[in-house]
Amino acid sequence: MARDRKRQQDTDLQERVVFIHRVSKTVKGGRRMSLVALVAVGDGKGNVGLGMGKSAEVPLAISKGVEDAKKNMFHVPVTEGGTIPHTVEGHYGAGHVLIKPAIEGTGVIAGGPVRPLFELAGITNVLSKSLGTNNAMNIIKAAAEGLKELSSPAQTAERRGITVSEMFAGKEN
Repeated sequence: MARDRKRQQDTDLQERVVFIHRVSKTVKGGRRMSLVALVAVGDGKGNVGLGMGKSAEVPLAISKGVEDAKKNMFHVPVTEGGTIPHTVEGHYGAGHVLIKPAIEGTGVIAGGPVRPLFELAGITNVLSKSLGTNNAMNIIKAAAEGLKELSSPAQTAERRGITVSEMFAGKEN
């Protein structure tokens, strides 16, 4: 039963290759080439993961990256409007990514490596800006760290010991 549910979840997952880099290692006989693939995996319902695979061939590196991404999945709170609950900034290494909620109809306004992460998480309206480095690995990991810091209104209200309606009672539009 649990195994069937796991297989069902695996079939719902979409995967997208963020980038593939060729790396080399200098050994006694010359240079040994290999490939690094960064892969994003998500179900479009708030669950997303990042993984990295390394191999001599592209398909093997991608499949290793997919397996790693499935192991490192996390949940992102997504609102009914397809955006995030609040502004957040993610940091990883020299990469800083500012992620802001957007109104419906805005779309995903994000740089190259971050876009697949948002789309696979099911976020359809978001604004983001990459600050600092332009290294794709650090940028997407910074965005993932930012998404991990998000908390839904229900989680915030529970942490404060009040209800969601009490939390938004003082706000007027």
